[in-house]
Order: sequence, then C-alpha cells, then structure tokens
Amino acid sequence: MTDEPRTGVPQAREQPSSRLGVVLPVDRILAVEVHDVRFPTSRELDGSDAMNLDPDYSAAYVVLRTTSGPEGHGFIFTIGRGNEVAAAAISSLAPYLVGRPVAEITGDLGGFYRELTSDSQLRWLGPEKGVMHMAIGAVVNAAWDLAAKVAEKPLWLLLSELSPEKIVGLVDWRYLSDALTPEEAVVILRAAEPGRPERTARLRAEGYPAYTTTPGWLGYDDDKLALLAKEAVAAGYSQIKLKVGADLDDDLRRLAIARQAVGPEVRIAVDANQRWDVPAAIEWVRRLAEFDVWWIEEPTSPDDILGHAAIRRAVAPIGVATGEHAQNRIVFKQLLQASAIDFVQLDATRVGGVNENVAILLLAAKFSVPVCPHAGGVGLCELVQHLSMFDFVAVSGSWQDRVIEYVDHLHEHFVDPVTIRGGRYLAPERAGFSADLKPEALERFRYPAGPAWTGVRDA
Repeated sequence: MTDEPRTGVPQAREQPSSRLGVVLPVDRILAVEVHDVRFPTSRELDGSDAMNLDPDYSAAYVVLRTTSGPEGHGFIFTIGRGNEVAAAAISSLAPYLVGRPVAEITGDLGGFYRELTSDSQLRWLGPEKGVMHMAIGAVVNAAWDLAAKVAEKPLWLLLSELSPEKIVGLVDWRYLSDALTPEEAVVILRAAEPGRPERTARLRAEGYPAYTTTPGWLGYDDDKLALLAKEAVAAGYSQIKLKVGADLDDDLRRLAIARQAVGPEVRIAVDANQRWDVPAAIEWVRRLAEFDVWWIEEPTSPDDILGHAAIRRAVAPIGVATGEHAQNRIVFKQLLQASAIDFVQLDATRVGGVNENVAILLLAAKFSVPVCPHAGGVGLCELVQHLSMFDFVAVSGSWQDRVIEYVDHLHEHFVDPVTIRGGRYLAPERAGFSADLKPEALERFRYPAGPAWTGVRDA
C-alpha cells in the first residue's frame, strides 16, 4: 500500500515474449473512462417501493481501457439523482490505475483491493463506507472483470478454481478475526474442495435457483400484480417478492391477491426497504403473517444490528433478510454474531467489490446462514450471479434455501445478459464479470445529453 496516490504515468517497461523471444510492450492501463448512465424507469414505476417512489435505475459506470488487451468494466448502482457524485468518486481513483501494468493489478487483486481501501487519506472519507467505498468497489470489480477476460473465463469459474489459500488471500482480515480467522476460512474452503468438479457440472446443467421481484413493485395496480404473479409461477419460480410498508391495508390486500395468484406452495417474501422503526416493524409483520410470509427484508435501518435482532426474535418463524445497504463486511459480521438475520443479502456494488463479498460469503458459511443476493437494479443480476455460483462451487457447497433475486428490467442493454430458464439462472460462459454495457446503451442513456433524456425535465 502506498500512502500517496499515484500521479503521472510510469515509464513503459519492456518484457520478452515467451513464445517468440521478441520484446513487446507491457500491456498497461491506458485510461479510466467514467460515464453517468441513467435509465428512465420512473416513467413506468419499475423499481418503486415504500421508500423509493420514483427510481431511475442508474449506473456510475467505469471502463478500464488498456493499451492492447481487453477492457475492464464495473459500476456503482444508484437510482438517479446523485449518480454524478458517484461518477466523480470513481474518476478520483484514476491516478491509482493509469499507466500501471495490467499484470501488476490482475496478478495481485488482494493487494490492489487493500491498497485502495487502506489509503491514509481516502480512509478519512469512510472509512470503508459511503460513496468513496462504493467507488473503490466499482474499480475493484472492473479489475476483476479485466482479470477474468485475460484468463478467458467467466468470473465465477475463475474464483472457483483458486486454491483455498489464494481465496483467503483476497480478503482484508482486519476487524474480522473475532468472528472468523483466515485459518478457519481455509478449513471451510478445503472442506468444499472435493466436490468442486461435480458442483460445477451440476451448475452448468441445472442453473442456480432464482426468485423474482417483478410482480411486486409498489406502483403496480392490482391487476398487474395478479397477472405478473401468475406468470412468475408459470415460468418456474418457486418464490416471489412484494414491496410493502406504505399502507397496511394496501399490503394486506396485495398479499391476498398474490397468495391467491400463486397458490399455497410458492414462497412469498416481502420487502419494506428500511421503512419502519423497530416496534412498527414487529407489529406490521405480525399482521402480514397470515399470508405465510417467507421473509421480511430490510425492516428497519440497515445499520441497526440490534434492531434487526429484536425484530427477528419477535416475528419468527418469518425470517429476516438484509444486506443490500450494509456498508461493509463489519456490519455483516455483527449481524451474524448477533443472530440478527436469517438470510444474507449481499450486493455486488454496495461494498468494496469482489474481495469484500468473498469475505461476506466466508462469514455466512461460518455462521451457516444462506446467501440470497440483492439484484433489484440495473446490472445487479448480471454481477451477483457470479458470486452465488462461486459460493455454491467453492464455499458453502449448497443452494439449500438460497436464491438469487431476478428482475426483468434492462438486461437487453448488456453484452452478456443473464439467462433465466425454468426459474433458474444459467451459468454464464462468456469471459468476464458480465458487466459490459453495449456502446449504444452508453450513448443513448448518458445523462443529461443522451437521446433518452433530451427534452425530458431533469430527474
């Protein structure tokens, strides 16, 4: 770790080609390109919930351009206003990257992650939380995308083929050893090693279980809710999710409609998006229990570990799920230590990228809590599928009670969009992290001057 950010471009060094014996330039990071990309999803109320009434799904999007090789893509997910702040935070990290050999970064992604999160001045903006930490996560994810493309493997497979020791080496173990030590993590990973080939084959053959939030946006009318819920069951989903928390009578009516539409066997989860104080959450969820609710998601502030624990005790057997707004691995550690959650909902762009999510997966395995990632946002389905698939192959070795969220918005804008069949994510085979937006999408939805926004009042 360097105390000061890199400035300027290092002098080019030459390296011999192992095949031809000639001298070739080292492949370097040529530029860090950042885009403010926003999709006007608020027009149809896609993504609407009790706290986020009019979201425009957005991405502060980064491309690591290289001198001769593939590019690395990553992003921060937001819902509109403030996306320019996230983009500026990513741009501020360019001096860490421009001019560096690609192999220096991709060859030590644990060290690169720790270099960014340990910077003595950047840490003052967190430490390890907020927009700056999310910007680091976007750059780290872009570096992983680049590494997977160089290796010519999808990210889930690249991670799954690492040795237990190399996986453990990706993690920053500060603040974790009271709950999980590196030695314990190696034991967990070694226990999963013998079945890796079989689980890889099964994943490719069957896909990973999914649930859908598509029927449940709060802005949808009752007819649309019923239709989409029935379509979800017909498509093979065994779980759907509804947004709740704005009005109790509305929630009771909508849950009755959903339960009638899907029948008694399909799980229904509900999501309050941090709407309630602890006593209100307990009372409200108890009223919803007659509809056999599977979990209550984000019932209160994402920082309130003890509040989640109190809610969990009070509403059991309904499970408690949270994590999409948990700011770092330390919050997840404490949620698990306090027995505050039944489901870990990691997010691919909220914390410090792949490395920190590896730590969260290991913590979840230590505490035997299923991981069900958050994916309600542009590109999140594309990213989190890799993390869950890695977890299945190399960490937990299980998909019991594990599902990846799926929403059917905006996938057409990605070069390698998710593929769902029979209510399951099919394992991606294209090299990388599935993060690449199509160039025409970057142009059409750039904010505020892209064609999708021209003539539209500022969001």
